[in-house]
Amino acid sequence: MTNIKLSDLSGVKAMILAAGLGTRLKPFTDTHPKALAPVNGKPLLQRTIEYLIGFGIEDFIINIHHFAGQIITYLQQNKDFGAKIRISHEEEQALETGGGLLNAGWFFEDSNQPFIMMNADILTTLDLKKMYAAQTEFNPLVTVAVTRRESSRNFLFDKNNLLCGWRNNKTGEEKMVHEENDELYPASFSGIHIISPEIFPLISQKGKFSIIDVYLELAKTKQIRAWFHDEDILIDAGKPEAILEAEKHFK
Repeated sequence: MTNIKLSDLSGVKAMILAAGLGTRLKPFTDTHPKALAPVNGKPLLQRTIEYLIGFGIEDFIINIHHFAGQIITYLQQNKDFGAKIRISHEEEQALETGGGLLNAGWFFEDSNQPFIMMNADILTTLDLKKMYAAQTEFNPLVTVAVTRRESSRNFLFDKNNLLCGWRNNKTGEEKMVHEENDELYPASFSGIHIISPEIFPLISQKGKFSIIDVYLELAKTKQIRAWFHDEDILIDAGKPEAILEAEKHFK
């Protein structure tokens, strides 16, 4: 893993997902992008950028769509917070997590190092240094951050923390990687990934699609590994009540 210092992750690139419509945050998102929703006066996007910078990450790409111009202006006004930021503008439609990543693949062409991808509305105390060290040690195609919290949807992992399926707890729908599995353990995705750039030629989907479907397909032959961080604060700040909860923890 050349050019990486695990003490501060300098040299690692990151993608911040900020293109979503943010329907759960209406009426704010009727006139603003979700990524600019404030938590104690500081927008989610700024908090995510500063969180990553705190680990030494300074090279970003941010995908945008909904009120994209406001995000561009905000970054310009704040001089990209001292980082090197590129934009992946999904002009015609928001491409979801998988399509957004594939559309921004050019940003990672010159790197053979795993990169971070995370949602702009995730606030957490997760230690990325430890998660990245696990990615380096086990060398899966992807490491996904998960917790054992209750959720409407779960990844399903085997005893070796490898992805084997997905379940919608409301509808009972399941998507299994293999027809037969030993006992599986549910975990809720935290919206943070560490991804090997080897994933790009393996993605068969085009246009608008979820990265979850990509992972379930690739897990048939590649390792998608869980990183549990139950001890950390994790808030998906995509709803008004979650913003209020976040303000108790993130000043």
